[in-house]
Amino acid sequence: MTAVNSFISSNYTWLSWTAAGMALVLFWVSGFFLFRIIHYHLSKWASKTETDLDDIIILSGKPHVITWSFLSGLFVAGKIAPLTPSIAPVLDKAILSLFLLSITFLAANIASLAIKNYGTKANLSLPLTGLTDTLVRVVIVIIGALIILANLGISITPILTALGVGSLAVALALQDTLSNLIAGFHIIAGKQFRPGDYIKIDSGQEGYIVDIGWRTTRLRELSNNIIVIPNVKIGSSIITNYYLPQKEMSVVIPVGVAYGSNLEKVEKVTIEVANSVLRSVTGGIKEFDAFVRYNSFGDSSIDLSVILRVKEFTDKFLITHEFIKQLHERYRTEGIEIPFPQRVVHTIQK
Repeated sequence: MTAVNSFISSNYTWLSWTAAGMALVLFWVSGFFLFRIIHYHLSKWASKTETDLDDIIILSGKPHVITWSFLSGLFVAGKIAPLTPSIAPVLDKAILSLFLLSITFLAANIASLAIKNYGTKANLSLPLTGLTDTLVRVVIVIIGALIILANLGISITPILTALGVGSLAVALALQDTLSNLIAGFHIIAGKQFRPGDYIKIDSGQEGYIVDIGWRTTRLRELSNNIIVIPNVKIGSSIITNYYLPQKEMSVVIPVGVAYGSNLEKVEKVTIEVANSVLRSVTGGIKEFDAFVRYNSFGDSSIDLSVILRVKEFTDKFLITHEFIKQLHERYRTEGIEIPFPQRVVHTIQK
Protein backbone atom coordinates (compact mmCIF):
# COMPACT_ATOMS: atom_id res chain seq x y z
CA MET A 1 0.00 0.00 0.00
CA THR A 2 2.90 2.31 0.81
CA ALA A 3 4.43 1.63 -2.61
CA VAL A 4 1.12 2.47 -4.32
CA ASN A 5 0.81 5.76 -2.44
CA SER A 6 4.40 6.64 -3.33
CA PHE A 7 3.73 5.84 -7.00
CA ILE A 8 0.57 7.96 -7.03
CA SER A 9 2.31 10.82 -5.25
CA SER A 10 5.25 10.85 -7.65
CA ASN A 11 2.93 10.71 -10.65
CA TYR A 12 0.84 13.54 -9.22
CA THR A 13 3.94 15.67 -8.77
CA TRP A 14 5.08 14.99 -12.31
CA LEU A 15 1.61 15.77 -13.71
CA SER A 16 1.43 18.99 -11.68
CA TRP A 17 4.74 20.24 -13.03
CA THR A 18 3.70 19.27 -16.56
CA ALA A 19 0.39 21.11 -16.18
CA ALA A 20 2.22 24.15 -14.79
CA GLY A 21 4.59 24.19 -17.75
CA MET A 22 1.74 23.82 -20.22
CA ALA A 23 -0.17 26.66 -18.56
CA LEU A 24 2.88 28.90 -18.80
CA VAL A 25 3.39 28.16 -22.50
CA LEU A 26 -0.35 28.41 -23.23
CA PHE A 27 -0.66 31.82 -21.61
CA TRP A 28 2.46 33.10 -23.35
CA VAL A 29 1.47 31.88 -26.83
CA SER A 30 -2.19 32.89 -26.39
CA GLY A 31 -1.12 36.31 -25.24
CA PHE A 32 1.01 36.73 -28.34
CA PHE A 33 -1.79 35.87 -30.78
CA LEU A 34 -4.43 37.72 -28.76
CA PHE A 35 -2.21 40.77 -28.75
CA ARG A 36 -1.86 40.65 -32.54
CA ILE A 37 -5.64 40.61 -32.96
CA ILE A 38 -6.35 43.30 -30.37
CA HIS A 39 -3.49 45.49 -31.58
CA TYR A 40 -4.79 45.35 -35.16
CA HIS A 41 -8.30 46.49 -34.19
CA LEU A 42 -7.11 49.09 -31.68
CA SER A 43 -4.72 50.58 -34.24
CA LYS A 44 -7.54 50.95 -36.76
CA TRP A 45 -9.70 52.60 -34.11
CA ALA A 46 -6.90 54.92 -32.95
CA SER A 47 -6.19 56.07 -36.50
CA LYS A 48 -9.73 57.48 -36.71
CA THR A 49 -9.54 59.54 -33.50
CA GLU A 50 -8.30 63.13 -33.33
CA THR A 51 -6.08 62.70 -30.28
CA ASP A 52 -2.64 61.15 -30.49
CA LEU A 53 -2.69 59.84 -26.92
CA ASP A 54 -4.32 56.53 -27.88
CA ASP A 55 -1.69 55.97 -30.59
CA ILE A 56 1.06 56.64 -28.04
CA ILE A 57 -0.45 54.20 -25.52
CA ILE A 58 -0.83 51.45 -28.14
CA LEU A 59 2.71 51.98 -29.45
CA SER A 60 4.22 52.03 -25.95
CA GLY A 61 2.25 49.02 -24.72
CA LYS A 62 3.21 46.79 -27.63
CA PRO A 63 6.36 45.23 -26.07
CA HIS A 64 4.80 44.97 -22.60
CA VAL A 65 1.69 42.93 -23.43
CA ILE A 66 3.76 39.83 -24.20
CA THR A 67 5.58 40.30 -20.89
CA TRP A 68 2.26 40.52 -19.04
CA SER A 69 1.05 37.34 -20.74
CA PHE A 70 4.19 35.54 -19.64
CA LEU A 71 3.83 36.81 -16.06
CA SER A 72 0.17 35.76 -16.01
CA GLY A 73 1.14 32.28 -17.17
CA LEU A 74 3.89 32.17 -14.56
CA PHE A 75 1.39 33.13 -11.85
CA VAL A 76 -1.07 30.39 -12.88
CA ALA A 77 1.78 27.89 -13.19
CA GLY A 78 2.88 28.79 -9.66
CA LYS A 79 -0.58 27.96 -8.35
CA ILE A 80 -0.66 24.62 -10.16
CA ALA A 81 2.90 23.50 -9.40
CA PRO A 82 3.50 21.75 -6.06
CA LEU A 83 5.67 24.51 -4.60
CA THR A 84 6.78 24.51 -0.99
CA PRO A 85 5.10 27.04 1.35
CA SER A 86 8.31 29.03 1.57
CA ILE A 87 8.77 29.39 -2.22
CA ALA A 88 5.19 30.22 -3.26
CA PRO A 89 5.02 33.67 -1.55
CA VAL A 90 8.45 34.58 -2.93
CA LEU A 91 7.32 33.72 -6.45
CA ASP A 92 4.15 35.79 -6.05
CA LYS A 93 6.14 38.81 -4.90
CA ALA A 94 8.65 38.38 -7.72
CA ILE A 95 5.86 38.22 -10.33
CA LEU A 96 4.15 41.31 -8.89
CA SER A 97 7.46 43.19 -8.77
CA LEU A 98 8.21 42.36 -12.42
CA PHE A 99 4.69 43.45 -13.36
CA LEU A 100 5.14 46.77 -11.51
CA LEU A 101 8.52 47.24 -13.17
CA SER A 102 6.94 46.75 -16.59
CA ILE A 103 4.16 49.23 -15.69
CA THR A 104 6.81 51.74 -14.56
CA PHE A 105 8.73 51.61 -17.82
CA LEU A 106 5.45 51.78 -19.76
CA ALA A 107 4.37 54.89 -17.85
CA ALA A 108 7.77 56.51 -18.39
CA ASN A 109 7.64 55.83 -22.12
CA ILE A 110 4.06 57.10 -22.46
CA ALA A 111 4.90 60.28 -20.52
CA SER A 112 8.00 60.91 -22.62
CA LEU A 113 6.25 60.41 -25.96
CA ALA A 114 3.19 62.41 -24.87
CA ILE A 115 5.32 65.36 -23.77
CA LYS A 116 7.28 65.28 -27.03
CA ASN A 117 4.12 65.00 -29.12
CA TYR A 118 2.03 67.67 -27.41
CA GLY A 119 5.04 69.85 -26.67
CA THR A 120 5.70 70.36 -30.37
CA LYS A 121 2.09 71.49 -30.84
CA ALA A 122 1.85 73.74 -27.79
CA ASN A 123 4.06 76.59 -26.66
CA LEU A 124 5.30 75.06 -23.41
CA SER A 125 7.03 77.19 -20.81
CA LEU A 126 10.07 74.87 -20.94
CA PRO A 127 11.75 73.71 -24.14
CA LEU A 128 11.66 70.01 -24.92
CA THR A 129 15.19 68.66 -24.67
CA GLY A 130 16.99 65.45 -23.83
CA LEU A 131 17.41 66.78 -20.29
CA THR A 132 13.67 67.29 -19.73
CA ASP A 133 12.93 63.89 -21.25
CA THR A 134 15.49 62.23 -18.95
CA LEU A 135 14.09 64.11 -15.94
CA VAL A 136 10.55 62.87 -16.61
CA ARG A 137 11.72 59.30 -17.02
CA VAL A 138 13.88 59.38 -13.88
CA VAL A 139 11.05 60.74 -11.72
CA ILE A 140 8.64 58.03 -12.88
CA VAL A 141 11.25 55.28 -12.47
CA ILE A 142 12.05 56.45 -8.93
CA ILE A 143 8.35 56.40 -7.99
CA GLY A 144 8.01 52.92 -9.49
CA ALA A 145 11.12 51.70 -7.65
CA LEU A 146 9.70 52.94 -4.32
CA ILE A 147 6.43 51.09 -4.99
CA ILE A 148 8.33 47.90 -5.85
CA LEU A 149 10.43 48.15 -2.68
CA ALA A 150 7.28 48.62 -0.61
CA ASN A 151 5.77 45.53 -2.26
CA LEU A 152 8.86 43.53 -1.33
CA GLY A 153 8.59 44.71 2.26
CA ILE A 154 11.87 46.62 2.13
CA SER A 155 11.99 49.79 4.22
CA ILE A 156 13.27 52.76 2.23
CA THR A 157 14.33 54.74 5.31
CA PRO A 158 17.77 53.10 5.59
CA ILE A 159 18.24 53.55 1.84
CA LEU A 160 17.46 57.26 2.04
CA THR A 161 19.83 57.59 5.00
CA ALA A 162 22.62 55.87 3.08
CA LEU A 163 21.99 58.11 0.08
CA GLY A 164 22.15 61.18 2.30
CA VAL A 165 25.50 60.14 3.75
CA GLY A 166 26.92 59.16 0.37
CA SER A 167 25.63 62.21 -1.49
CA LEU A 168 28.52 64.38 -0.28
CA ALA A 169 31.12 61.93 -1.60
CA VAL A 170 29.23 61.63 -4.89
CA ALA A 171 28.99 65.42 -5.22
CA LEU A 172 32.74 65.80 -4.71
CA ALA A 173 33.55 63.06 -7.19
CA LEU A 174 31.16 64.38 -9.84
CA GLN A 175 31.69 68.13 -9.54
CA ASP A 176 32.02 68.73 -13.28
CA THR A 177 29.05 66.52 -14.13
CA LEU A 178 26.82 68.16 -11.51
CA SER A 179 27.91 71.63 -12.64
CA ASN A 180 26.93 70.80 -16.21
CA LEU A 181 23.64 69.29 -15.04
CA ILE A 182 22.72 72.39 -13.04
CA ALA A 183 23.81 74.64 -15.90
CA GLY A 184 21.55 72.64 -18.22
CA PHE A 185 18.58 73.26 -15.91
CA HIS A 186 19.41 76.97 -15.81
CA ILE A 187 19.53 77.13 -19.62
CA ILE A 188 16.18 75.39 -19.95
CA ALA A 189 14.50 77.40 -17.19
CA GLY A 190 15.87 80.67 -18.57
CA LYS A 191 14.49 79.88 -22.05
CA GLN A 192 17.60 81.38 -23.64
CA PHE A 193 17.20 79.11 -26.65
CA ARG A 194 15.36 75.98 -27.75
CA PRO A 195 16.24 73.02 -29.95
CA GLY A 196 16.09 74.23 -33.53
CA ASP A 197 17.29 77.79 -32.80
CA TYR A 198 20.33 79.14 -34.62
CA ILE A 199 22.85 80.63 -32.18
CA LYS A 200 26.37 82.03 -32.18
CA ILE A 201 28.70 81.83 -29.16
CA ASP A 202 31.24 84.53 -28.36
CA SER A 203 34.04 81.98 -28.86
CA GLY A 204 33.03 81.67 -32.53
CA GLN A 205 31.02 78.45 -32.69
CA GLU A 206 27.60 78.73 -34.31
CA GLY A 207 24.86 76.43 -35.55
CA TYR A 208 21.44 74.97 -34.89
CA ILE A 209 20.68 73.67 -31.39
CA VAL A 210 20.24 69.90 -31.71
CA ASP A 211 19.68 69.09 -28.06
CA ILE A 212 20.38 70.26 -24.52
CA GLY A 213 21.50 67.18 -22.60
CA TRP A 214 22.28 66.56 -18.94
CA ARG A 215 25.97 67.28 -19.57
CA THR A 216 26.43 68.95 -22.96
CA THR A 217 24.66 71.01 -25.59
CA ARG A 218 25.01 69.93 -29.20
CA LEU A 219 25.13 72.33 -32.16
CA ARG A 220 24.83 71.38 -35.83
CA GLU A 221 26.89 73.61 -38.09
CA LEU A 222 25.77 74.58 -41.58
CA SER A 223 28.42 72.16 -42.81
CA ASN A 224 26.41 69.44 -40.97
CA ASN A 225 29.12 68.84 -38.37
CA ILE A 226 28.16 68.44 -34.70
CA ILE A 227 29.76 70.64 -32.03
CA VAL A 228 29.54 69.34 -28.45
CA ILE A 229 29.83 72.08 -25.82
CA PRO A 230 29.68 71.62 -22.02
CA ASN A 231 26.61 73.26 -20.49
CA VAL A 232 28.81 75.23 -18.09
CA LYS A 233 30.56 76.94 -21.02
CA ILE A 234 27.22 77.66 -22.70
CA GLY A 235 25.87 79.15 -19.49
CA SER A 236 28.85 81.49 -19.06
CA SER A 237 29.12 82.60 -22.70
CA ILE A 238 27.68 85.59 -24.52
CA ILE A 239 25.23 84.10 -27.02
CA THR A 240 23.43 85.60 -29.99
CA ASN A 241 20.17 83.83 -30.72
CA TYR A 242 19.12 84.59 -34.28
CA TYR A 243 15.66 83.13 -33.68
CA LEU A 244 14.65 85.40 -30.79
CA PRO A 245 12.46 87.33 -30.46
CA GLN A 246 11.55 86.07 -33.95
CA LYS A 247 13.19 84.34 -36.91
CA GLU A 248 12.68 87.24 -39.29
CA MET A 249 15.74 89.51 -39.35
CA SER A 250 17.38 92.37 -41.23
CA VAL A 251 20.39 91.96 -43.49
CA VAL A 252 22.75 94.90 -43.86
CA ILE A 253 24.96 94.84 -46.96
CA PRO A 254 27.72 97.45 -47.33
CA VAL A 255 28.24 99.06 -50.75
CA GLY A 256 30.64 101.73 -52.01
CA VAL A 257 30.27 104.03 -55.04
CA ALA A 258 32.65 106.51 -56.65
CA TYR A 259 32.71 110.11 -55.44
CA GLY A 260 31.53 111.34 -58.80
CA SER A 261 28.31 109.32 -58.70
CA ASN A 262 24.82 110.84 -58.64
CA LEU A 263 23.73 109.77 -55.16
CA GLU A 264 20.01 110.15 -55.87
CA LYS A 265 20.35 107.82 -58.84
CA VAL A 266 22.49 105.41 -56.82
CA GLU A 267 19.83 105.23 -54.10
CA LYS A 268 16.99 104.71 -56.57
CA VAL A 269 18.78 101.98 -58.55
CA THR A 270 19.97 100.19 -55.43
CA ILE A 271 16.49 100.11 -53.89
CA GLU A 272 14.98 98.79 -57.14
CA VAL A 273 17.48 95.94 -57.23
CA ALA A 274 17.02 95.14 -53.55
CA ASN A 275 13.22 95.02 -53.81
CA SER A 276 13.46 92.85 -56.92
CA VAL A 277 15.67 90.39 -55.04
CA LEU A 278 13.35 90.29 -52.02
CA ARG A 279 10.34 89.51 -54.20
CA SER A 280 11.97 86.92 -56.46
CA VAL A 281 14.45 85.01 -54.30
CA THR A 282 13.41 82.36 -51.77
CA GLY A 283 13.80 83.56 -48.20
CA GLY A 284 13.16 87.25 -48.81
CA ILE A 285 10.28 89.13 -47.16
CA LYS A 286 8.23 90.21 -50.17
CA GLU A 287 6.23 92.81 -48.23
CA PHE A 288 9.35 94.58 -46.98
CA ASP A 289 10.58 97.71 -48.79
CA ALA A 290 14.36 97.84 -48.82
CA PHE A 291 16.06 101.13 -48.04
CA VAL A 292 19.50 102.72 -48.27
CA ARG A 293 21.48 104.76 -45.76
CA TYR A 294 24.66 106.62 -46.65
CA ASN A 295 27.01 106.40 -43.70
CA SER A 296 30.56 107.61 -44.44
CA PHE A 297 33.09 109.12 -46.81
CA GLY A 298 35.59 106.33 -47.35
CA ASP A 299 39.18 106.54 -48.62
CA SER A 300 38.08 105.77 -52.17
CA SER A 301 34.27 105.69 -52.11
CA ILE A 302 31.10 107.02 -50.58
CA ASP A 303 29.88 104.18 -48.38
CA LEU A 304 26.25 103.17 -47.96
CA SER A 305 24.35 100.33 -46.31
CA VAL A 306 21.49 98.47 -47.99
CA ILE A 307 18.95 97.03 -45.55
CA LEU A 308 16.92 93.99 -46.63
CA ARG A 309 14.70 91.58 -44.67
CA VAL A 310 14.81 87.76 -44.67
CA LYS A 311 12.71 85.03 -43.08
CA GLU A 312 15.56 83.53 -41.03
CA PHE A 313 19.31 83.70 -40.51
CA THR A 314 20.40 81.19 -43.16
CA ASP A 315 18.32 82.92 -45.85
CA LYS A 316 20.68 85.89 -45.78
CA PHE A 317 23.37 83.97 -47.67
CA LEU A 318 21.29 83.42 -50.80
CA ILE A 319 19.74 86.90 -50.61
CA THR A 320 23.19 88.52 -50.31
CA HIS A 321 24.53 86.35 -53.13
CA GLU A 322 21.76 87.31 -55.58
CA PHE A 323 21.76 90.97 -54.54
CA ILE A 324 25.49 91.42 -55.20
CA LYS A 325 25.20 89.72 -58.60
CA GLN A 326 22.21 91.77 -59.73
CA LEU A 327 23.49 95.05 -58.27
CA HIS A 328 26.86 94.68 -59.99
CA GLU A 329 25.15 94.07 -63.34
CA ARG A 330 22.72 96.98 -62.86
CA TYR A 331 25.48 99.40 -61.81
CA ARG A 332 27.42 98.50 -64.92
CA THR A 333 24.34 99.08 -67.08
CA GLU A 334 23.60 102.44 -65.40
CA GLY A 335 27.21 103.59 -65.52
CA ILE A 336 27.61 103.69 -61.74
CA GLU A 337 31.19 103.03 -60.75
CA ILE A 338 32.23 100.77 -57.88
CA PRO A 339 35.77 102.04 -57.24
CA PHE A 340 38.78 99.95 -56.39
CA PRO A 341 40.39 100.74 -53.06
CA GLN A 342 42.92 103.49 -53.71
CA ARG A 343 44.76 106.25 -51.95
CA VAL A 344 45.99 109.48 -53.56
CA VAL A 345 49.37 110.71 -52.29
CA HIS A 346 50.54 114.24 -53.10
CA THR A 347 54.29 114.92 -53.05
CA ILE A 348 55.93 118.33 -52.93
CA GLN A 349 59.13 118.71 -54.86
CA LYS A 350 61.55 121.46 -53.91
